[in-house]
Amino acid sequence: MLFVLGAVAFVSFWFWALFLIDKTAVNKIEDRAWAERAETICAPVKQSIRELDLLASSDLTVRADLVVTGTDLLSGMLDDLMAVEPTDPKGQEIVPLWVADYRSLLERRYEYADELRSGENEQFTEPVKNGIPITEPLETFAGDNEMPSCAPPRRGVL
Repeated sequence: MLFVLGAVAFVSFWFWALFLIDKTAVNKIEDRAWAERAETICAPVKQSIRELDLLASSDLTVRADLVVTGTDLLSGMLDDLMAVEPTDPKGQEIVPLWVADYRSLLERRYEYADELRSGENEQFTEPVKNGIPITEPLETFAGDNEMPSCAPPRRGVL
């Protein structure tokens, strides 16, 4: 009898997990045109940052300059993204939050460039939000909205 109850519970759980749970991404906005536009804005910036990576140097001043250049590119990208707001209510609510989190990452990158210029050769540390590195929710949002180029660089120009 215990085996039968266990088997029914097991099958019920998997039926529920596979067929009944809403699998819509929590961060997905309805304005697909906005997300598509965002990807077209972000893709060239991502490529430019990859090109900056090729200029990497052990010279701290050069590294600081590269960090600032990459961060300026990302900041301009965010400005371009926000030039047109999403049309759906969810997008209007959560996109500004995503941008604010992104800007806190950029602020930290500028601080890191100042540290490099002052001779500190420490590893980059990113801001933490709700106990996790801020790049994780930024990447999740970008992934949920099919705009992977808008995810922050993980290793770029640091």
